[in-house]
Amino acid sequence: MKKAIVTAIGLAVLTLPAIAEVTVKDSWVRGTTPAQKATGAFMEITSSESAVLLSASSPVAGVVEIHTMKMEDGVMKMRAMPKLELPAGKGVKLAPGGNHVMLMDLKQQLKKGDVVPITLKVEGKDKQVQTIEIKAEVRDLGAPATMDHGHKH
Repeated sequence: MKKAIVTAIGLAVLTLPAIAEVTVKDSWVRGTTPAQKATGAFMEITSSESAVLLSASSPVAGVVEIHTMKMEDGVMKMRAMPKLELPAGKGVKLAPGGNHVMLMDLKQQLKKGDVVPITLKVEGKDKQVQTIEIKAEVRDLGAPATMDHGHKH
């Protein structure tokens, strides 16, 4: 009898799904003016398995949402998204003018060189939720929408 229980437990462990490996790179936050109460956070998220970005939070903001920007009838509109799909093995860019993390009800001015902690909640296809802690560097208020990759102008 003991042998059967050990075997059943061993099999159960072997069939547990692996948690998706999620990596975040190039994370940054656009700096703010003293009176500004909102800004964007940008990054590239890659998951080894299909997953979903459920939410984000940060101690520097009262409200943090995943946003998308779309052109509708010639007007750029921004709205909150309940989640963001992360296809297996494909980097998903959160960038100015597109999907991004919106930091609202800011508790302080964000200045170039500051570091903003951001917590991401990602749900794998097995419905397991993992927490990813990142540190995003604050860039100049006038940081360009696209990165300058060292090209001389």
